[in-house]
Amino acid sequence: MECGHNLYATTFSNTSCLSLFSISLAVMLLLSLTLFFCSWNTLVYAGDQTKGENCTITNNRLQFGTYQFHSDCDAQTYCSSQGICELKGCRQDKYPFGYPPGASIPPQCPPGQFCPDESDACQPLLPVGSACQLNRDDQCAPPPNWQDLSDNSKYGRNVNGSVCLNNVCMWANVTVGQACVVENTAYMAYTGNSELFVDIVSRGNCQLGTYCDSQSLVCTQAKQLEETCDADKECSSFNCLSKGVCGPGTDSPNHFAIWVYIMVGVGIFGGMFATLITLFLIHRRQRDQEREKRLQYWREQNAFRQSIMQMKEIARTSILSLPGGNENSNRSTVCSRAGSEESSAPMIQYSVHKSSGLRQQCLSDDDGSAYDELMRQR
Repeated sequence: MECGHNLYATTFSNTSCLSLFSISLAVMLLLSLTLFFCSWNTLVYAGDQTKGENCTITNNRLQFGTYQFHSDCDAQTYCSSQGICELKGCRQDKYPFGYPPGASIPPQCPPGQFCPDESDACQPLLPVGSACQLNRDDQCAPPPNWQDLSDNSKYGRNVNGSVCLNNVCMWANVTVGQACVVENTAYMAYTGNSELFVDIVSRGNCQLGTYCDSQSLVCTQAKQLEETCDADKECSSFNCLSKGVCGPGTDSPNHFAIWVYIMVGVGIFGGMFATLITLFLIHRRQRDQEREKRLQYWREQNAFRQSIMQMKEIARTSILSLPGGNENSNRSTVCSRAGSEESSAPMIQYSVHKSSGLRQQCLSDDDGSAYDELMRQR
C-alpha cells in the first residue's frame, strides 16, 4: 500500500501507512502550539525590515506547514551575513511579489545559474550530491542526457532531469526495478469549510513513466486507466479516483458521442421553429379577433342606417296619407320625395354570428358584399 503521492498532483490516501499516519497525528496535536509560537514570532519579526535595518540571519526559515521562505527583511531585501537588510540581487519568478508598479526589480539568473531562496545573488548550478534547498530542482545541474529525462509536462516532476530530494541533488534516471529514493513532505492545507487537513507530497528520482514505491523503494511502472491505485503518483494521468482506480487527468476535456451533438442541434433548431410557429398562430388569432370586431361594428352601423331610412320612409308615408296631402305639397319635402333611392332601399335584418376570419367567412346577404366593397375602396 502506497504512502503519499507525487508532487503537485497528489492527495493523501486514506490507506496511508502507519508511519505517515503517526506523523500526521503528531502534527495535528502540535498544530495549536506551533501556530501560537509562529504567531508570536511574527509579531517580533514581522518580515518588514527595510534596506539598512538590522536583521538576524538565523531567523531565516521555512514556514511550518507551507514551507515558504521567511526572514526578518521585507519582500525587496534579504538578510546579509552582516545582519543588515540589503536589496535582493536576483529573483526566481518572472513577476516577483512585493514590488509596486514601476519599481526596479532584480534580474533573473542566466542559464547555468540559479537564484537561492534568500535571493542574495545568482549562484552556479550544483553538481550531483550537493546540498540543495527544499523543492528547488532548478538548483541542480542537469545530467548529460537531460533531454531524455526532462519532464516537460505540467506536473513538473523534475527540472532538466534533475531533482532535489531530501536536500540532496540527484538525477531522475532510475529505471524500473532499481532502487530509488523517495521524499515525503507533509503540507498543511484547508478545505472550503476552513477545516485543516494534511497533504502528503511524495517525490522520487525515477524516470518518466515510473514512480518510486514508498514501501519497496523500487521504481515501478506507472498504471494506466482503470487500474487499481492508492495514490495519484501511481497513475500515468496523476489522478487516482476515490474508488481506488486510475481515472483521466483532472484537466482532460470531456468527449461526447456524435449522437449527443445531433440531439443538441435538433433541440436548438426545433425550439426555434416551435417558437416561430407559436408566435405566428398567436398573431393570426389576434388578427382574426380584430377583424371580427371591425365586421361586427360595420354591421351594427349599417343596421342603424337602415333603421333610420325606414323611419324616414314611414314618416313620409304617414304625411302623404293625411287629408289634403299630395306628392307636391310642402310637407312632402320635409322628409323625402317619392321614388328616391334611399326611400326605396329596404331595411335589412342581420343575425350577428361569430366567424374565424373575414377571409374564411361566406356572406350571402347584401351587407357582406358592401363591406368587401368598402374595404377595397380603402
